[in-house]
Amino acid sequence: MIYLDFAASTPIHPQALDVYTQVTTRYFGNASSLHDQGSSSKQIVDASTKVIASVINGSPKGLTFTSGATESNFLAIQALLDARNNDRKEIVSTRMEHSSVINVLERLSTQGYQIRWANVLENGRVDLDHLNTLLSEKTALVTIQHVNSELGVIQPIKEIGSMLEHKSILFHSDCVQSFGKIPLDVMDWGLDSISISAHKIYGPKGVGAVWINPDTDWKPLFKDYDQQKSLRFGTANTPGIASFAAATKWMISNQQSEYERISNIRYELVNKLVKHHPRLIIEGSLEHQSPYILGIRYTGLEGQYLMLECSQAGIAISTGSACQVGSDSPNRSMIAIGKSEEEARQFVRLSFGLGVNQVQIKEIIAKIDSILENHLKKIS
Repeated sequence: MIYLDFAASTPIHPQALDVYTQVTTRYFGNASSLHDQGSSSKQIVDASTKVIASVINGSPKGLTFTSGATESNFLAIQALLDARNNDRKEIVSTRMEHSSVINVLERLSTQGYQIRWANVLENGRVDLDHLNTLLSEKTALVTIQHVNSELGVIQPIKEIGSMLEHKSILFHSDCVQSFGKIPLDVMDWGLDSISISAHKIYGPKGVGAVWINPDTDWKPLFKDYDQQKSLRFGTANTPGIASFAAATKWMISNQQSEYERISNIRYELVNKLVKHHPRLIIEGSLEHQSPYILGIRYTGLEGQYLMLECSQAGIAISTGSACQVGSDSPNRSMIAIGKSEEEARQFVRLSFGLGVNQVQIKEIIAKIDSILENHLKKIS
């Protein structure tokens, strides 16, 4: 099977797996315990915190490890809003957000918050002019995903941060698809919080992190027994956290070379597919798009059919974000950029990572060519 669903999950990197094995075997103490075993675990967690915080140019004091980005999104948004004045009851976002954010916003809409949706341009980028018109003295929070998980569109986070500066509006971003792959700078971009995940960058599943600017006021969801202000309670997943840090180190040390390699692979794949199949359309901004994600549709062919045919041919692709797969609804991001339900149902996503190479690209093109040519024969 040629795996092209790295945006959904990645295999654990050998270095990250080795760290996980060593830590879970040798440093099994609870990081909250005061004995030597506990102290050793805490040192590992602290060192891992510094590694990950340095990548986003954020203070280590603001980083909290979680079970994943879904929990991180919930904790960040809820903790920030709970600390705000009750007179700010509006939240601005887009309909392209990951389901974990959409679900939080829907929950908040039942608690007195009004969700205001910023328009998205045809290329998938947020309409900054429209977003600006939605901001008011009632706006408590803006939440915009850095890299869209389906179209791969990179949003102008720094520009949005500048727009919010001096307006006392909180700014959260889901950075799951960008962390480790393209540079992040939470301070320069004016972000109050972000969410990231280990299993998107060759780390273990079940580990994520949320960063909240220590200078930003937030309120814990639960009161700790010793009155400490903690965003999350429970035993630290020391081996998972250490493995997350190891995967992060590998990603950052290879960030530029991997970016260029994946860009070349994507370029070759796109050029040859479009050349062979004029009815194949690339979705999203070509100028502002992560090379790691490719959203396409073939006019007249359901994405579900193409995905299943590719699976039978030995190619793993997706019809969108893993958290949305299985839903009867048309692809959310496609609807957001103005596509019809029929066009949205034609969408498939290919996403790239380690192991995908030039030899595989030739095989991928040949197999997709065969699938599309067979489809044309059936309908002709």
